[in-house]
Amino acid sequence: MVVMLARNWWIVVLRGVLAVLFGIMCFAWPGITLAALVLLYGAYALVDGVFALVSAILGSPRAEPWWALLIEGLAGIAVGIMTFAWPGITALVLLFLIAAWSIVTGVFEIVAAIRLRREIQGEWLLVLAGLLSVLFGVALVVRPGAGALAVIWLIGAYSIAFGALFIALGFRLRGWLKSGQASRAAQSPTEPADSLLKRPTNLAR
Repeated sequence: MVVMLARNWWIVVLRGVLAVLFGIMCFAWPGITLAALVLLYGAYALVDGVFALVSAILGSPRAEPWWALLIEGLAGIAVGIMTFAWPGITALVLLFLIAAWSIVTGVFEIVAAIRLRREIQGEWLLVLAGLLSVLFGVALVVRPGAGALAVIWLIGAYSIAFGALFIALGFRLRGWLKSGQASRAAQSPTEPADSLLKRPTNLAR
């Protein structure tokens, strides 16, 4: 899976940039209503799901947890479609949908990170992103009745932090790809993970 992600590092960076821009919008648009923000977040989930789905499709079937990205992408697309398919749905129900999507996304990002840890340093970025998504989803479920402004700020802060982690992960993968380890890993898919960790890498620089 790490080879797949490294070769498509730009998709990881784009997902991060998209999240950061959405987070900035939350703070820069103070007059936005919670209902409008949730719909906007649904659009973000849809686009992010498409990016995750593209990453899974471009990946090799040999990449063991490619299905994690596939499910993550399908979940994002499903939530995005539901936010627009049910125009009469309440903002509270939409919040629960977003919370469920965040938890599912976070779980599968952690699953992917567990696989990455055998092959590359820096998998902790994906672990943090996954944990952040899970905690964000749980926070929405536990405090759905929080003030609109508090929820907007929570969504904005989460999006910026999540995006920053994904941007950092994307450039970390790009550095790993440039080091030449991606090509060696692709040519030796059965090579023990420990041998990859023992090779010199520029990722820690």
